[in-house]
Amino acid sequence: MASRKLISSGSPFESQIGYSRAVVSGDCVFVSGCTGYDYKTGIISSDVVEQTEQTFLNISAALSEAGAEMKDVVRVRYILPDRRDFEKCWPILQKYLGDVRPAATMIQAGLMEEVMKIEVEVTARKTVS
Repeated sequence: MASRKLISSGSPFESQIGYSRAVVSGDCVFVSGCTGYDYKTGIISSDVVEQTEQTFLNISAALSEAGAEMKDVVRVRYILPDRRDFEKCWPILQKYLGDVRPAATMIQAGLMEEVMKIEVEVTARKTVS
């Protein structure tokens, strides 16, 4: 049976809603949808590009705690309330995943708070050294 480790970012949403920032099961890491909140300050930018950058910093932190890296990402899902914002995010996506090229899906849907302009979830498979 695969081991299971729960990872928290300290976001109040995790305890309020009842989920983990990430779950490690064996060599797989499942990172919950992350948004552009800076979890240390509780602040979120109103700019979709800045939110995207912070979102990937949040994802990177969760992956690191799980013993994985961005290069281990095999699947990514982007969720945006306004699909017209997606192209603005591409340079940030290229920065973090350009060489990784995981399987990807973009969905247009409402997010939990109006201020949220992007949510990203990833699945990674830890590289065995």
